Amino acid sequence: MPVHSAGSTARVVIKPRKALPFFSRHPWVFQGAIDRIEGNPAPGDAVALTAHDGQFIAWGLFNPISKIAVRLYSWDEAYTLTESFWRQRVTDAVEMRKVLFPQQGPQDASRQIYSEADGLSGLTVDRYGGWLMVQLTSLALANHKEVILDSLRETLQPEGIWLRTEKGIRAAEGLELTDGLLWGQSPPRPIFIAEHGVRYGIDVAEGQKTGFFLDQRDNRRRIADFVRDKRVLDVCCYTGGFGLNCLVNGGAAEVTAVDASEAALTQARSNAELNGVADRLKTVKQDAFKSLEEFHSKQETFDTVVLDPPKLARNRQGIDAALRGYYSLNRFALGLINPGGFFVTCSCSGHISHEMFADMLSQSALHADRRLQVLEVRGPAADHPASIHCLETNYLKCYLCRVL
Repeated sequence: MPVHSAGSTARVVIKPRKALPFFSRHPWVFQGAIDRIEGNPAPGDAVALTAHDGQFIAWGLFNPISKIAVRLYSWDEAYTLTESFWRQRVTDAVEMRKVLFPQQGPQDASRQIYSEADGLSGLTVDRYGGWLMVQLTSLALANHKEVILDSLRETLQPEGIWLRTEKGIRAAEGLELTDGLLWGQSPPRPIFIAEHGVRYGIDVAEGQKTGFFLDQRDNRRRIADFVRDKRVLDVCCYTGGFGLNCLVNGGAAEVTAVDASEAALTQARSNAELNGVADRLKTVKQDAFKSLEEFHSKQETFDTVVLDPPKLARNRQGIDAALRGYYSLNRFALGLINPGGFFVTCSCSGHISHEMFADMLSQSALHADRRLQVLEVRGPAADHPASIHCLETNYLKCYLCRVL
Protein backbone atom coordinates (compact mmCIF):
# COMPACT_ATOMS: atom_id res chain seq x y z
CA MET A 1 0.00 0.00 0.00
CA PRO A 2 1.59 3.36 -0.98
CA VAL A 3 2.37 5.90 1.71
CA HIS A 4 2.04 9.51 0.63
CA SER A 5 4.37 12.23 1.86
CA ALA A 6 3.64 14.57 4.76
CA GLY A 7 3.26 17.34 2.23
CA SER A 8 -0.09 15.91 1.12
CA THR A 9 -2.85 18.50 0.77
CA ALA A 10 -5.30 16.31 2.66
CA ARG A 11 -6.77 17.99 5.72
CA VAL A 12 -8.87 16.65 8.56
CA VAL A 13 -11.05 19.41 9.98
CA ILE A 14 -12.28 19.20 13.59
CA LYS A 15 -15.82 20.07 14.59
CA PRO A 16 -16.44 23.44 16.28
CA ARG A 17 -15.54 23.41 20.00
CA LYS A 18 -13.84 19.99 19.68
CA ALA A 19 -10.25 21.11 19.04
CA LEU A 20 -8.98 21.87 22.56
CA PRO A 21 -7.75 18.33 23.40
CA PHE A 22 -5.68 18.28 20.22
CA PHE A 23 -4.21 21.74 20.78
CA SER A 24 -3.34 20.30 24.21
CA ARG A 25 -1.43 17.51 22.41
CA HIS A 26 -3.66 14.54 22.99
CA PRO A 27 -2.66 12.19 20.14
CA TRP A 28 -5.94 10.40 19.39
CA VAL A 29 -8.54 11.90 17.06
CA PHE A 30 -11.69 9.79 17.15
CA GLN A 31 -14.14 9.66 14.29
CA GLY A 32 -16.78 11.58 16.24
CA ALA A 33 -14.59 14.70 16.55
CA ILE A 34 -14.16 15.10 12.79
CA ASP A 35 -16.27 17.57 10.85
CA ARG A 36 -14.95 16.77 7.38
CA ILE A 37 -12.00 15.47 5.39
CA GLU A 38 -10.62 17.58 2.56
CA GLY A 39 -8.77 15.61 -0.08
CA ASN A 40 -8.71 11.85 -0.48
CA PRO A 41 -6.14 10.44 1.97
CA ALA A 42 -5.46 6.71 1.96
CA PRO A 43 -4.79 4.67 5.11
CA GLY A 44 -1.30 5.56 6.31
CA ASP A 45 -1.19 8.98 4.64
CA ALA A 46 0.02 12.00 6.56
CA VAL A 47 -2.70 14.61 7.02
CA ALA A 48 -2.88 18.07 8.51
CA LEU A 49 -5.30 18.35 11.42
CA THR A 50 -6.93 21.78 11.58
CA ALA A 51 -9.48 23.55 13.72
CA HIS A 52 -12.81 24.48 12.18
CA ASP A 53 -11.49 27.98 11.44
CA GLY A 54 -8.57 26.54 9.47
CA GLN A 55 -5.89 26.96 12.16
CA PHE A 56 -3.19 24.27 11.98
CA ILE A 57 -3.09 21.90 14.95
CA ALA A 58 -0.83 18.95 14.13
CA TRP A 59 0.45 16.44 11.61
CA GLY A 60 -0.97 12.96 11.92
CA LEU A 61 -1.46 9.64 10.17
CA PHE A 62 -4.88 8.77 8.80
CA ASN A 63 -6.80 5.51 9.09
CA PRO A 64 -10.52 5.56 8.20
CA ILE A 65 -10.96 1.96 9.42
CA SER A 66 -9.97 2.65 13.03
CA LYS A 67 -12.03 4.39 15.71
CA ILE A 68 -8.89 6.50 16.12
CA ALA A 69 -9.14 8.08 12.68
CA VAL A 70 -5.98 10.16 13.07
CA ARG A 71 -2.98 9.60 15.34
CA LEU A 72 -1.03 12.80 15.94
CA TYR A 73 2.77 13.02 16.06
CA SER A 74 4.00 16.57 15.34
CA TRP A 75 2.50 19.85 16.51
CA ASP A 76 5.11 21.89 14.61
CA GLU A 77 3.82 22.76 11.14
CA ALA A 78 7.39 22.85 9.83
CA TYR A 79 8.26 19.42 11.30
CA THR A 80 6.52 17.04 8.91
CA LEU A 81 6.36 13.27 9.04
CA THR A 82 9.35 12.41 6.90
CA GLU A 83 11.73 9.47 7.26
CA SER A 84 14.06 11.63 9.33
CA PHE A 85 11.18 12.39 11.70
CA TRP A 86 10.57 8.69 12.43
CA ARG A 87 14.30 8.01 12.79
CA GLN A 88 14.69 10.84 15.28
CA ARG A 89 11.74 9.64 17.37
CA VAL A 90 13.19 6.13 17.57
CA THR A 91 16.62 7.49 18.47
CA ASP A 92 15.21 9.75 21.20
CA ALA A 93 13.36 6.85 22.84
CA VAL A 94 16.35 4.49 22.73
CA GLU A 95 18.75 7.15 24.06
CA MET A 96 16.53 7.70 27.10
CA ARG A 97 16.70 3.96 27.91
CA LYS A 98 20.49 4.11 27.66
CA VAL A 99 20.38 6.69 30.45
CA LEU A 100 18.12 4.42 32.54
CA PHE A 101 20.13 1.27 31.77
CA PRO A 102 23.69 2.32 30.89
CA GLN A 103 24.95 -1.27 30.81
CA GLN A 104 22.42 -3.58 29.17
CA GLY A 105 23.78 -7.09 29.15
CA PRO A 106 22.69 -10.24 27.31
CA GLN A 107 20.21 -11.17 30.06
CA ASP A 108 18.69 -7.71 30.63
CA ALA A 109 15.19 -6.80 29.48
CA SER A 110 13.59 -3.40 29.09
CA ARG A 111 11.00 -1.41 27.17
CA GLN A 112 12.68 0.64 24.46
CA ILE A 113 9.65 2.39 22.94
CA TYR A 114 6.33 2.96 24.66
CA SER A 115 3.85 4.23 22.09
CA GLU A 116 2.26 7.61 22.95
CA ALA A 117 4.68 8.25 25.82
CA ASP A 118 7.56 8.28 23.33
CA GLY A 119 5.67 10.20 20.65
CA LEU A 120 5.19 7.05 18.56
CA SER A 121 1.51 6.23 18.98
CA GLY A 122 0.87 2.66 17.88
CA LEU A 123 4.39 1.27 18.43
CA THR A 124 5.78 -0.69 21.37
CA VAL A 125 9.26 -2.25 21.42
CA ASP A 126 10.62 -4.48 24.18
CA ARG A 127 14.19 -5.70 24.35
CA TYR A 128 15.08 -9.15 25.72
CA GLY A 129 18.84 -9.51 25.59
CA GLY A 130 19.73 -9.45 21.90
CA TRP A 131 16.16 -9.63 20.57
CA LEU A 132 13.52 -6.98 19.99
CA MET A 133 9.79 -7.68 20.27
CA VAL A 134 7.77 -5.19 18.21
CA GLN A 135 4.05 -4.54 18.62
CA LEU A 136 2.28 -2.42 16.02
CA THR A 137 -1.22 -1.37 17.05
CA SER A 138 -1.81 1.16 14.26
CA LEU A 139 -2.24 0.35 10.58
CA ALA A 140 -1.17 3.88 9.68
CA LEU A 141 2.13 3.56 11.54
CA ALA A 142 2.60 -0.03 10.33
CA ASN A 143 2.81 1.37 6.81
CA HIS A 144 6.02 3.11 7.93
CA LYS A 145 7.50 0.04 9.60
CA GLU A 146 10.49 -0.34 7.27
CA VAL A 147 12.09 2.97 8.32
CA ILE A 148 11.28 2.17 11.96
CA LEU A 149 12.87 -1.29 11.73
CA ASP A 150 15.90 0.19 10.03
CA SER A 151 16.24 2.73 12.84
CA LEU A 152 15.94 0.00 15.46
CA ARG A 153 18.69 -2.00 13.79
CA GLU A 154 20.96 1.05 13.69
CA THR A 155 20.40 2.14 17.29
CA LEU A 156 20.19 -1.23 19.07
CA GLN A 157 22.00 -3.68 16.77
CA PRO A 158 19.81 -6.64 17.72
CA GLU A 159 20.29 -10.24 16.71
CA GLY A 160 16.68 -10.42 15.57
CA ILE A 161 13.37 -8.55 15.52
CA TRP A 162 10.12 -10.42 16.11
CA LEU A 163 6.57 -9.12 15.56
CA ARG A 164 3.83 -9.61 18.16
CA THR A 165 0.25 -8.49 17.61
CA GLU A 166 -2.39 -7.83 20.26
CA LYS A 167 -5.63 -9.78 20.31
CA GLY A 168 -8.32 -8.02 18.27
CA ILE A 169 -6.04 -5.34 16.90
CA ARG A 170 -6.05 -6.68 13.33
CA ALA A 171 -9.80 -6.24 13.03
CA ALA A 172 -9.87 -2.91 14.88
CA GLU A 173 -7.17 -1.36 12.68
CA GLY A 174 -7.51 -3.29 9.43
CA LEU A 175 -4.00 -4.64 9.92
CA GLU A 176 -2.76 -7.51 7.82
CA LEU A 177 0.16 -8.63 9.97
CA THR A 178 1.19 -12.08 11.17
CA ASP A 179 3.34 -12.75 14.21
CA GLY A 180 6.82 -13.86 13.30
CA LEU A 181 10.33 -12.89 12.35
CA LEU A 182 10.73 -9.44 10.82
CA TRP A 183 14.51 -9.45 10.58
CA GLY A 184 17.59 -11.42 11.65
CA GLN A 185 17.56 -14.59 13.73
CA SER A 186 14.53 -16.07 15.49
CA PRO A 187 14.65 -15.78 19.28
CA PRO A 188 15.39 -18.86 21.37
CA ARG A 189 12.46 -20.39 23.23
CA PRO A 190 12.75 -19.70 26.04
CA ILE A 191 14.91 -16.59 26.26
CA PHE A 192 16.55 -16.29 29.68
CA ILE A 193 16.67 -12.93 31.44
CA ALA A 194 17.72 -11.78 34.90
CA GLU A 195 15.94 -9.11 36.94
CA HIS A 196 16.82 -8.07 40.51
CA GLY A 197 18.80 -11.28 40.88
CA VAL A 198 15.92 -13.50 39.75
CA ARG A 199 16.26 -15.52 36.55
CA TYR A 200 13.34 -16.13 34.22
CA GLY A 201 12.76 -18.22 31.14
CA ILE A 202 10.40 -16.37 28.80
CA ASP A 203 8.50 -17.44 25.70
CA VAL A 204 8.54 -14.25 23.66
CA ALA A 205 6.75 -15.90 20.73
CA GLU A 206 3.67 -17.19 22.57
CA GLY A 207 3.63 -15.58 26.02
CA GLN A 208 1.35 -12.72 27.03
CA LYS A 209 2.18 -9.20 25.82
CA THR A 210 5.72 -9.59 24.46
CA GLY A 211 6.48 -12.48 26.82
CA PHE A 212 6.80 -10.77 30.20
CA PHE A 213 5.34 -7.88 32.20
CA LEU A 214 8.34 -5.57 32.30
CA ASP A 215 6.28 -2.72 33.76
CA GLN A 216 6.03 -4.48 37.15
CA ARG A 217 9.81 -4.86 37.48
CA ASP A 218 10.31 -2.63 40.53
CA ASN A 219 6.99 -3.49 42.16
CA ARG A 220 7.93 -7.18 42.12
CA ARG A 221 11.12 -6.39 43.98
CA ARG A 222 9.47 -4.03 46.49
CA ILE A 223 6.98 -6.53 47.90
CA ALA A 224 9.84 -8.90 48.67
CA ASP A 225 10.88 -6.51 51.48
CA PHE A 226 7.79 -7.50 53.50
CA VAL A 227 7.55 -11.29 53.29
CA ARG A 228 10.45 -12.93 55.13
CA ASP A 229 9.30 -16.25 56.60
CA LYS A 230 5.75 -15.43 55.54
CA ARG A 231 3.09 -17.31 53.59
CA VAL A 232 2.25 -15.61 50.27
CA LEU A 233 -0.62 -15.98 47.80
CA ASP A 234 0.16 -14.74 44.25
CA VAL A 235 -3.07 -14.50 42.22
CA CYS A 236 -2.81 -14.17 38.44
CA CYS A 237 0.84 -15.09 38.87
CA TYR A 238 1.59 -15.62 35.15
CA THR A 239 5.16 -17.03 35.05
CA GLY A 240 5.90 -16.26 38.70
CA GLY A 241 7.23 -12.69 38.72
CA PHE A 242 5.92 -11.53 42.12
CA GLY A 243 6.10 -14.95 43.75
CA LEU A 244 9.69 -15.63 42.71
CA ASN A 245 10.81 -12.25 44.08
CA CYS A 246 9.13 -13.13 47.38
CA LEU A 247 11.01 -16.44 47.47
CA VAL A 248 14.41 -15.39 46.11
CA ASN A 249 14.77 -11.82 47.37
CA GLY A 250 12.31 -11.87 50.26
CA GLY A 251 12.91 -15.23 51.90
CA ALA A 252 9.20 -16.12 52.02
CA ALA A 253 8.38 -19.42 53.68
CA GLU A 254 6.16 -20.47 50.79
CA VAL A 255 4.24 -19.07 47.83
CA THR A 256 0.98 -20.35 46.41
CA ALA A 257 0.78 -19.20 42.78
CA VAL A 258 -2.59 -19.16 41.01
CA ASP A 259 -3.22 -18.75 37.29
CA ALA A 260 -5.77 -19.98 34.74
CA SER A 261 -3.04 -20.82 32.20
CA GLU A 262 -1.29 -24.18 32.49
CA ALA A 263 1.43 -22.95 30.12
CA ALA A 264 2.14 -20.00 32.43
CA LEU A 265 2.26 -22.25 35.50
CA THR A 266 4.58 -24.70 33.76
CA GLN A 267 6.96 -21.83 33.05
CA ALA A 268 6.58 -20.58 36.64
CA ARG A 269 7.61 -23.97 37.98
CA SER A 270 10.57 -24.07 35.58
CA ASN A 271 11.58 -20.60 36.74
CA ALA A 272 11.36 -21.72 40.37
CA GLU A 273 13.69 -24.63 39.58
CA LEU A 274 16.01 -22.25 37.75
CA ASN A 275 16.30 -20.20 40.96
CA GLY A 276 16.49 -23.13 43.38
CA VAL A 277 13.18 -22.42 45.15
CA ALA A 278 10.87 -25.03 43.60
CA ASP A 279 10.34 -26.71 46.98
CA ARG A 280 8.63 -23.55 48.29
CA LEU A 281 6.36 -22.88 45.31
CA LYS A 282 2.91 -24.43 45.00
CA THR A 283 0.92 -23.80 41.80
CA VAL A 284 -2.86 -23.88 41.37
CA LYS A 285 -4.50 -23.85 37.92
CA GLN A 286 -7.75 -22.00 38.45
CA ASP A 287 -9.68 -18.86 37.58
CA ALA A 288 -8.85 -16.01 39.98
CA PHE A 289 -12.44 -15.52 41.18
CA LYS A 290 -13.00 -19.22 41.83
CA SER A 291 -9.66 -19.68 43.59
CA LEU A 292 -10.33 -16.77 45.99
CA GLU A 293 -13.82 -18.09 46.71
CA GLU A 294 -12.43 -21.55 47.46
CA PHE A 295 -9.70 -20.25 49.76
CA HIS A 296 -12.39 -18.21 51.53
CA SER A 297 -14.75 -21.18 51.92
CA LYS A 298 -11.89 -23.25 53.37
CA GLN A 299 -11.05 -20.39 55.78
CA GLU A 300 -7.48 -20.45 54.50
CA THR A 301 -5.39 -17.37 55.26
CA PHE A 302 -2.09 -15.84 54.13
CA ASP A 303 0.33 -13.25 55.44
CA THR A 304 0.56 -11.50 52.06
CA VAL A 305 -1.66 -11.53 48.98
CA VAL A 306 -0.62 -10.21 45.57
CA LEU A 307 -3.47 -9.56 43.13
CA ASP A 308 -2.40 -8.61 39.58
CA PRO A 309 -5.29 -9.43 37.23
CA PRO A 310 -5.27 -8.89 33.47
CA LYS A 311 -6.88 -5.80 31.94
CA LEU A 312 -10.58 -5.81 32.84
CA ALA A 313 -11.64 -2.65 30.96
CA ARG A 314 -10.68 -2.51 27.27
CA ASN A 315 -12.84 0.53 26.51
CA ARG A 316 -14.92 3.16 28.28
CA GLN A 317 -18.06 1.07 27.88
CA GLY A 318 -16.43 -1.63 30.02
CA ILE A 319 -15.59 0.56 33.04
CA ASP A 320 -18.59 -0.32 35.22
CA ALA A 321 -18.24 -4.06 34.66
CA ALA A 322 -14.50 -3.83 35.32
CA LEU A 323 -15.02 -2.00 38.62
CA ARG A 324 -17.46 -4.69 39.72
CA GLY A 325 -14.85 -7.31 38.85
CA TYR A 326 -12.09 -5.50 40.74
CA TYR A 327 -14.42 -5.09 43.72
CA SER A 328 -15.18 -8.82 43.91
CA LEU A 329 -11.53 -9.83 43.54
CA ASN A 330 -10.29 -7.35 46.13
CA ARG A 331 -13.05 -8.06 48.66
CA PHE A 332 -12.32 -11.79 48.60
CA ALA A 333 -8.55 -11.24 48.67
CA LEU A 334 -8.74 -8.93 51.68
CA GLY A 335 -10.70 -11.55 53.60
CA LEU A 336 -7.79 -14.00 53.25
CA ILE A 337 -5.09 -11.78 54.81
CA ASN A 338 -4.01 -12.22 58.41
CA PRO A 339 -4.17 -9.08 60.59
CA GLY A 340 -1.02 -7.03 60.10
CA GLY A 341 -0.38 -8.68 56.76
CA PHE A 342 0.26 -7.02 53.42
CA PHE A 343 -1.76 -6.65 50.24
CA VAL A 344 -0.49 -5.72 46.78
CA THR A 345 -3.36 -4.96 44.42
CA CYS A 346 -2.95 -3.84 40.83
CA SER A 347 -4.87 -2.65 37.79
CA CYS A 348 -3.42 -2.35 34.30
CA SER A 349 -6.67 -0.95 32.85
CA GLY A 350 -5.92 2.51 31.50
CA HIS A 351 -9.62 3.40 31.49
CA ILE A 352 -9.75 2.90 35.28
CA SER A 353 -8.43 6.07 36.91
CA HIS A 354 -6.51 6.17 40.18
CA GLU A 355 -9.57 7.78 41.79
CA MET A 356 -11.85 5.00 40.57
CA PHE A 357 -9.44 2.35 41.77
CA ALA A 358 -8.99 3.93 45.21
CA ASP A 359 -12.76 4.24 45.66
CA MET A 360 -13.23 0.60 44.65
CA LEU A 361 -10.54 -0.45 47.12
CA SER A 362 -12.20 1.55 49.89
CA GLN A 363 -15.53 -0.18 49.26
CA SER A 364 -13.85 -3.59 49.10
CA ALA A 365 -12.13 -3.06 52.44
CA LEU A 366 -15.36 -1.81 54.02
CA HIS A 367 -17.36 -4.85 52.94
CA ALA A 368 -14.53 -7.24 53.85
CA ASP A 369 -14.47 -5.62 57.31
CA ARG A 370 -10.81 -4.70 56.98
CA ARG A 371 -8.96 -1.47 57.66
CA LEU A 372 -6.33 -0.60 55.08
CA GLN A 373 -3.19 1.46 55.40
CA VAL A 374 -1.88 2.46 51.97
CA LEU A 375 1.90 2.42 52.32
CA GLU A 376 2.79 3.18 48.71
CA VAL A 377 0.95 3.98 45.49
CA ARG A 378 3.24 2.77 42.74
CA GLY A 379 3.23 2.77 38.96
CA PRO A 380 5.29 1.15 36.21
CA ALA A 381 9.08 1.09 35.98
CA ALA A 382 10.77 4.16 34.50
CA ASP A 383 11.18 2.63 31.05
CA HIS A 384 7.35 2.86 30.83
CA PRO A 385 6.99 6.66 31.14
CA ALA A 386 3.64 8.43 31.00
CA SER A 387 2.78 11.29 28.68
CA ILE A 388 1.28 14.24 30.53
CA HIS A 389 -0.72 14.95 27.36
CA CYS A 390 -2.19 11.44 27.21
CA LEU A 391 -3.15 10.29 30.68
CA GLU A 392 -4.18 6.89 29.33
CA THR A 393 -0.44 6.10 29.35
CA ASN A 394 -0.54 6.36 33.16
CA TYR A 395 -2.31 3.02 33.19
CA LEU A 396 -0.68 0.89 35.91
CA LYS A 397 -1.85 1.23 39.48
CA CYS A 398 -0.08 -0.79 42.18
CA TYR A 399 -1.17 -0.23 45.78
CA LEU A 400 0.98 -1.63 48.57
CA CYS A 401 -1.18 -1.85 51.68
CA ARG A 402 -1.11 -3.11 55.24
CA VAL A 403 -4.27 -4.91 56.35
CA LEU A 404 -5.72 -4.49 59.85
